[in-house]
Amino acid sequence: MSAAEQRSATVAGAITAGASKKGLEAAIKSAGGTVVVHAPGATGKSRVSPEAITTAAGKGQPVEIDVDGGTVSLQPVTVSNKTSVIEAFVPSSELGEGTARDWWILLGIMAGLVLGSVIVVDRLARGAVDSVRNLVHAAMAVGGGDLGVRIQPSGPRELSEAGYAFNRMADRLVTSRTSEREMVADLSHRLRTPLTVLRLDAEALDPDDTQIIDLSAAEVDRRRGIRRIRQAIVTLEGEVDQLINTTRAAVAAQVAEAPEEGLCDVSEVVRDRMVFWSALAGDQNRQHRVVGAQLRIPVRVAGAELAAALDAVLGNVFRYTPQGTAFEVSLSRRDGWVALRIDDAGPGIPDPEKAMQRGQSDQGSTGLGLDIARRAAQAAGGSVSLARAQLGGASVVMLLADADAPPKQANRFGLVGRLARERDPARQKWPHQGSKD
Repeated sequence: MSAAEQRSATVAGAITAGASKKGLEAAIKSAGGTVVVHAPGATGKSRVSPEAITTAAGKGQPVEIDVDGGTVSLQPVTVSNKTSVIEAFVPSSELGEGTARDWWILLGIMAGLVLGSVIVVDRLARGAVDSVRNLVHAAMAVGGGDLGVRIQPSGPRELSEAGYAFNRMADRLVTSRTSEREMVADLSHRLRTPLTVLRLDAEALDPDDTQIIDLSAAEVDRRRGIRRIRQAIVTLEGEVDQLINTTRAAVAAQVAEAPEEGLCDVSEVVRDRMVFWSALAGDQNRQHRVVGAQLRIPVRVAGAELAAALDAVLGNVFRYTPQGTAFEVSLSRRDGWVALRIDDAGPGIPDPEKAMQRGQSDQGSTGLGLDIARRAAQAAGGSVSLARAQLGGASVVMLLADADAPPKQANRFGLVGRLARERDPARQKWPHQGSKD
């Protein structure tokens, strides 16, 4: 069609220049192809209807019309208020020339796009599949009794969260089993006292020797009963000792594998959990920062419990503040105490005292988030307080006892007050705590 337009333009140039009949024939010959010039008012020898030629002349714009065997291009040319129409014919063979190659090129591009998409999707899905496979293998191992299995959370955010939850579940199972074995050992040990009394009472009974010839049948039976009682007490004492020794050995083995059970690094817990919460904050356009989590700060609380408490507080920030609300997690250490502070720029907490009560919530939730944080802080010898943050919203401060702090000297003058504070961890305050805290 472009070639037909060029041929029409060549002939139109000759007409516009006022070429004679021979000059016009020469221009048509030099243009090549099938070109017909319709003088003003003439419509004969055309592949299209006279009405189409008249319409094209009246519009003054090129017109393309499909006919049998191809397409006709009509190009009107106006000279001295008289319009001639140049007709150029393009056969269907020229219109379809090279389209098969173009189709093959398009199909090749489509196949390449599909193949590339499959490869990209496969690579993206492989990470998720590997994460799920690792989680399944770890779950099967725990189901088989191997509670020491842990996984490295990876893959999409949901699978990473499932991995963290699995590790925390495994830690809780180990803690529960250790507690149960300790309880069994303690209960077994309590049986030793009545067994000792029974053994002493049995030893105070008559001899159980039945080899004396002049004993009566009733006396022989009585002494045999005494012997059975003594043998049963000895057997029972051996079983209790075996139960105590086996339980203690299992507990000692678990303690040897985790010598710092109940001791964790607050900075490590904060950095570890902020890997997950930072990704979620990025999705919600929340400005955030972590302050003071560079150095090791040990506290006497299980890492899983502290992580659960931090997740509970940060979960409240994401749940009860609008998207885009900034927050800050900071650590500070002073005078034997560690303060883990979570501040946000949200609307704040209208009733802090009610929020600290277990099961109380104005937001329609269970009201257990802050209680989880409070129990974890109390396990570390501290407490939890609520205040107004410098960012403008709520400030949750978890006060934890510093495990590396040197023991304080006892003061007999302040003994009564100190004992009262130890009995009520909620009354413990951060040293020199200001009104903003």
